[in-house]
Amino acid sequence: MFCFDTDVLSALLRRDPPLALVRRIGSLPPPNQFTTAVTMGEMLYGAARRGSSDLSERVRILLSGAIKILPFDEQAAAVYGSLRAALEARGDPLAEPDLRISAIALSQRLTLVTGNTRHFRRVPGLAVENWLEH
Repeated sequence: MFCFDTDVLSALLRRDPPLALVRRIGSLPPPNQFTTAVTMGEMLYGAARRGSSDLSERVRILLSGAIKILPFDEQAAAVYGSLRAALEARGDPLAEPDLRISAIALSQRLTLVTGNTRHFRRVPGLAVENWLEH
């Protein structure tokens, strides 16, 4: 099962989304498609920052379909606490949104699909794949 990061879902909203990405996500059964409320917030923030109500609507349409949105719940909070402490202890902190996305994916045992694999591979135990590579 897969959790899509912001850059992957944003790629789907381009005028010409990567065909390989569209096919790969389209081949997954809906019960295997997830993202996080954090990612949804980042996408809506990006649309609002651009002042684009059209983009905001396209984000809402994309996320109202087969992709289930996972909250930052008690399980994720427990993972977050230990993850943040571990990363800070080794002098390798992660940005707050990425910590929360990682904690949600880890708590649900999901593979994070992102174009930013180098960044997220720093997270112990997090399975990461890049579907944006050519």
